[in-house]
Amino acid sequence: ASLRDSPKLIWFTDLGSGMLPHLDGLDYVITDHHTPAGHDDSWRHFNPYRYDVSGEQAVSGAGLAFLVALAMNPENRDLADLAMVGAAGDVQDAAACRFTGWNSDIADIGEHAGVVHRYSDLRAFGRQTRPLYKLLQYADDPMLPGLTGRAKACRTFLQHLDVPVKNGRRWKKWVELQPDEKRHIISSLVGLLLSKGFGHHRAKRLVGDVCELPREEEGTQLRDTREYATLLNATARYGHADVGLQVCHGDRDDGLTAAYDLLKDHRRCIAQGIRFVKKEGLQEYGGLQYFNGGSVIRDTVVGIIAGMLLHSNDIKNSGPLVGFAEKNGSEIKASARVVSSLTDRGIDLAAAMQHAAQQLGGIGGGHPVAAGAVIPRGKEKSFLALLDREVQAQLA
Repeated sequence: ASLRDSPKLIWFTDLGSGMLPHLDGLDYVITDHHTPAGHDDSWRHFNPYRYDVSGEQAVSGAGLAFLVALAMNPENRDLADLAMVGAAGDVQDAAACRFTGWNSDIADIGEHAGVVHRYSDLRAFGRQTRPLYKLLQYADDPMLPGLTGRAKACRTFLQHLDVPVKNGRRWKKWVELQPDEKRHIISSLVGLLLSKGFGHHRAKRLVGDVCELPREEEGTQLRDTREYATLLNATARYGHADVGLQVCHGDRDDGLTAAYDLLKDHRRCIAQGIRFVKKEGLQEYGGLQYFNGGSVIRDTVVGIIAGMLLHSNDIKNSGPLVGFAEKNGSEIKASARVVSSLTDRGIDLAAAMQHAAQQLGGIGGGHPVAAGAVIPRGKEKSFLALLDREVQAQLA
């Protein structure tokens, strides 16, 4: 109601395309990369799907906002670093292990502006900040057999290599290694994967595009786009988007300190949520698997937890994984994730979640591989039945 009472133009960024039927009467513009629900082919709706470009892999909401800013003023090319943070945060390099489409073009603009450095390296998260053994311990794309999730095994593996992995008693970080030392570790990891029968396709996923931001200090959370994105996630998902905005505006004092504090809380929240689901166990409904986080898991992170669980060793069923969490007293947030091999077979979670939610008076949308919905409280089982029907129809 407050939006409809506003006399001002409303700019929806990274959302809006899935709400087109609900925007009648509003003076708006949209820059959104999610699958559109309905049609708006006017200038005010900037969405890659209108140009037959994938919003799942080719450009993020941040990238679209950057392209608008660039059109307004070419001097804004120095904002390309934040656009690549958005692309990394949406894991848009995951399918090809590199940035493609409009993201690749934006990275080129950033490199010419001196604010982005894109090169090929180990893709594991934490290259700037994690000790080497933790880098391997938390590696999940690909999983490292015998190493992922096992700190002691990772330390032993690294210490048996002919690479100085410590400075005195302190473990080095990946960015502190020399190129030949990196190559030796990567070769050893490739050998490990092949020896365990994982094949060249899995081994090739070890290496791919990484983007560093030269204006940021090396060895910090802000130097790497993926780590920067995680820091921003930790602000907005807990009601402190203003802190993330301060960091994006260059605040490296109070704003950055507050962001780091929120990141610590974010990690605790994620760990608590994963422990809860593992303790309670996953349920099955038709071809779906699901968990209900109730009030224990925040609605703003239930999708992250679903995604992490889906790609862990704890999931046996390859079907879509749905997570529920209380949004407020009358609504439930549902987040769904699916492995890419099932989207290749025809599953489109964005469409399935949208159609299932609409039948219950809710809303939904997102991407084929990751989508969300808001439904009335108490309708979780009805939603699962509708969603399972949608998914089975897509696979038929």
